[in-house]
Parts: sequence; C-alpha cells; structure tokens
Amino acid sequence: MTPMVGLIGLGAMGMGMAASLRRAGLAPRVFDLRSDVAEAFARDGGVACATAADLATACDVVVSVVVDARQTEDLLFGSGRVAASMRAGSVFVMCSTVDPAWSAGLEARLAAIGLLYLDAPISGGAARAASGEITMMTAGSPEAYAVCQPVLDAMAAKVYRLGKRAGAGSKVKVINQLLAGVHIAAAAEAMALGLREGVDAAALYEVITHSAGNSWMFENRMAHVLAGDYTPLSAVDIFVKDLGLVLDMARASKFPLPLSSTAHQMFMQASSAGFARQDDSAVIKIFPGIDLPEKKP
Repeated sequence: MTPMVGLIGLGAMGMGMAASLRRAGLAPRVFDLRSDVAEAFARDGGVACATAADLATACDVVVSVVVDARQTEDLLFGSGRVAASMRAGSVFVMCSTVDPAWSAGLEARLAAIGLLYLDAPISGGAARAASGEITMMTAGSPEAYAVCQPVLDAMAAKVYRLGKRAGAGSKVKVINQLLAGVHIAAAAEAMALGLREGVDAAALYEVITHSAGNSWMFENRMAHVLAGDYTPLSAVDIFVKDLGLVLDMARASKFPLPLSSTAHQMFMQASSAGFARQDDSAVIKIFPGIDLPEKKP
C-alpha cells in the first residue's frame, strides 16, 4: 500500500523533495515554521499542516529535513511533539547531517516507543532535490525500508543501503562533507590566488572547468563568486557545523585530518568575519588583497 507521507522543513532541499513527492502522486502533508511557505506549496497539491504534531498523527512516514541534531531533537521530543504523535510502526526518516553516534542512539530511543527509524542524510543540492535526483545515504532495519521505500524512490535517484542499523548512513555523509568542505575551501583558495595574480576570473573559471584541476565544487561554487552572488544555498555556517562533525568523528579514534582541520578554520574565519549566513562560497572573502567580482544589477 502507498504510505501517507509528511515532510517537515521546506528549505532549499526540503521544498524540492516535497515537490518530488507530489509529482509522484504521494500528496504529501507539509509543515514549516513559516506557515506561508507551507500554504503556498499546498496550493498546487498536498496539505499544509498547522503543526508538526498534526502532520505526524496523519502519516505513516515522516521525513525530516531540518538543519541539525538540535532541531531534530526539538522536533521529536520538544516543542514539535512528533514522536508522541506518530503511530506505532510508522517511520521517521532523518535527512540532516548529524553525529553518527547520535543517530544510532536516536534509533534506539524511537524503537523504545514503537517507532521505526531511517538514518538518511542527503546530498545533491536544491536543483537535484527539485527534480527527484538527490542521493540518499541510508541505514536502518528492513522493516523501516518496507514502509518507506516508495517515499525514498520518489525523492532520490540513488538510495544507498549502507547497513541494517542507524549510523552508517551518517558516517558516509560526514565523509562526503569532508570532501565537500575541503573542495570548496581549495576552490576558493585557487580563485583567490588567480585574482591576486591579476588573472581574469572568467577566463580562469573557463580553463579550470575544462582541465584536470576541476571539481564539482569549483565549477558550482566559483560560479557564485563570478556572479558576485552570495545568496545562501548552503551557508558558511553549515560547513562550520559539518566539518566540526568530521573532526569530532575522527577525534574519537585519534585519526589525523590535516586538510579538514585547515578547511574548518577557514570557514570559522569566514563566519566570525560576518559571512556566517552567506553562501559557503563566501569563504573566499577571507583572503586579503583581492578584488572580488561584483553582483551585476
């Protein structure tokens, strides 16, 4: 049977994921703290819920696309009252980037009250979310997959099953964020050096994106720098958090991560300089003595 699905958190990723659910005919219930955003979404199909608890009461699968573990905790056990409102046997799908040990613990806490859990961090960006082509790094029990597989398939092009217990999905996502953060920092450093040396920024971008030094992050994020547009799709403070999780995970086993440590310090510097809520490509603003491209009117 097709499960009743709800999605909480209509940000850059959540909005696209909800649209993908709707396009697949799943008529999602949605909730966002910005009620006008949820209501605008529901005008084209689906149901805007007044509270997260109302959504949870009506759904077999609750997909959470909030920022971090703290917000997830409040959603489930605090002001959101989602855990207390979900029916026994329904599934909570957690899509945030969190400490893997915390995610494993959450599975046990939810199991104790009769709920299933899927550790399911996501990657791919807003455009892929809108087209139903994100990657999901998942781990959980066969029972959880049995309930929510149609929901996962509607939102993602790739659903990786990484283990039968929560935590494995979050570990892989944390490693992905290691690479993403280091690549953004390296891309910014390369572009900053080019600007310092008087190289035309557009020409440098054209050459690098057709050469061996290219990366997806260089191609994507340095386009924001060329446009002078730091509207946040993923903010500087996201990588302060995510690279912090990378370092925390490695610290537990005394594993050295010199590149991750340096990239984390770069994002920390950008955040403390006032760029915390700007696009993560704003990490380039920490470099002195360069003239960045300005946003065209």
